[in-house]
Amino acid sequence: MATEFSFSLLRRRDVLRLAVAGMAIAGPMGALAQGAPKPKPKLGLIGSGNVGSNLGRVWAQKGYQVMFSSRDLEADKRLVAQVAANSRAGTPQEAAAFGDVLVFAVPYGALPELGKTLGASLKGKVVIDASNPFPQRDGAIADEAREQGAGVVSARLLPGARIVRAFNAVGAARMGAMNSTPGTVGMPMASDDKQAIDIASQLIRDIGFEPVLVGGLAMGKYLMPGTPLAGEHSPDEIRKIAATLKP
Repeated sequence: MATEFSFSLLRRRDVLRLAVAGMAIAGPMGALAQGAPKPKPKLGLIGSGNVGSNLGRVWAQKGYQVMFSSRDLEADKRLVAQVAANSRAGTPQEAAAFGDVLVFAVPYGALPELGKTLGASLKGKVVIDASNPFPQRDGAIADEAREQGAGVVSARLLPGARIVRAFNAVGAARMGAMNSTPGTVGMPMASDDKQAIDIASQLIRDIGFEPVLVGGLAMGKYLMPGTPLAGEHSPDEIRKIAATLKP
């Protein structure tokens, strides 16, 4: 009887030991080992015009939590009523605090003020800069961005942000229409931050474009209308064009 009891006790200990080991495997490292998907980052859209609304709409459809914001909160609420699932409306300050990743799709002339008012909410966050400088609309800051490069100037105007310049050279209407032919149209981007590039690349792929890194932020001057990279190109075409350009 004593021997049977001892074996029984040992078996119980073995079972307990295996259970504890199983719980350890099921923890964070276990999830990685099993290929569990990473949680999607929350997205704060600063600017919900043609570009911001099209991008946010598709990301929300793909399961991202999106907050739209602009200077017209009521218009953003109406937009959310159309998008429905996974979307909400807020002020730019609320969107900047909400988002793990921020997308700036505003007139370039608004960046200096937004950099000041959003302040600490930008620090350490990936910011996708989709804003283009047009001197006739944005004034002196647009001239500066075109002379020095929009990526470099955006980084100065949004201090502490991890800038990826993208969504600058393709028409707004096409930004929500790539799901039917994913990967056929390239999306040029420029950044000096590897982790930010990886995050932006996934967001770009999830709406149907193929991300193509053309270089660091200094190459951001080519990511705007009127440059060789403007318009729709295949990923290979973007690489060939970028190879002929100088930072």
